[in-house]
Amino acid sequence: MPLVTTDRIFDGLADKFERGLYGTPRGAIRLAVLEHVLPSELPTDGRPALDVGAGLGQMSIWLAQRGHAVTMVEPSRDMRERAIVGVGDLAITPVDATWQTLPERAPGPWGLIVCHAVLEWLAAPQAAFAHLATLLAPGGYLSLMVFNRDALRFSNVIKGNLDKALDDRLEGLGKRQRLTPISPLTDAQVRAWSTAQGLSIEAVTGVRIFHDYLLERHPTPEQLEKVIELERRYCQQEPHWRLGRYLHYTLYKPETVS
Repeated sequence: MPLVTTDRIFDGLADKFERGLYGTPRGAIRLAVLEHVLPSELPTDGRPALDVGAGLGQMSIWLAQRGHAVTMVEPSRDMRERAIVGVGDLAITPVDATWQTLPERAPGPWGLIVCHAVLEWLAAPQAAFAHLATLLAPGGYLSLMVFNRDALRFSNVIKGNLDKALDDRLEGLGKRQRLTPISPLTDAQVRAWSTAQGLSIEAVTGVRIFHDYLLERHPTPEQLEKVIELERRYCQQEPHWRLGRYLHYTLYKPETVS
């Protein structure tokens, strides 16, 4: 169970996310890997899409550019307002909602739901996952990305936090501007929850497998290009994907059998 009993909403942190994630090699790698795998895993028929916890809107824009009408859900006001700036004339509708209010604000059912780097910031991630499954239409796809608890343990060992790793004290406290997730998840949890909700796992991808362990944390553009090539090459290969800082799942809800 997480140490924090309330969800983390990132009011006041839009600048930190923009500079500290998407303005860095970490963000470039994340988007490059997703752009590498998602076109062949998600539907291309332009069905309406729900982007839950859209943050700065990168995935909403990516989907809209590929013909989807996107409902972009983000409870943080400044994150939502920052995302709207980049929307332009794309078919994106911003919505202020938490996962608890989704059934009222964006009931669906949805043929495509995107939920990236959200569950790990919730006090009840399993309940939120079940909510998403109920909003998914039969024949629909869920693009889910979660923070990998096993990779977080590995990172703590590398940093010398040995007692923390031995005691399995990996959760963050959700305080101030610290960005250690309050509910990091394991592959086993996601698989169990998917089975319980009747969702099949079509593909699993490790995101940021190698970068965080580089001796040079600020690679040159030429080095970054090679790191991205490595990340893309091994993101779905055993055993490498299992150590991705994030794990991405493409989940499918089977058609109802009559």
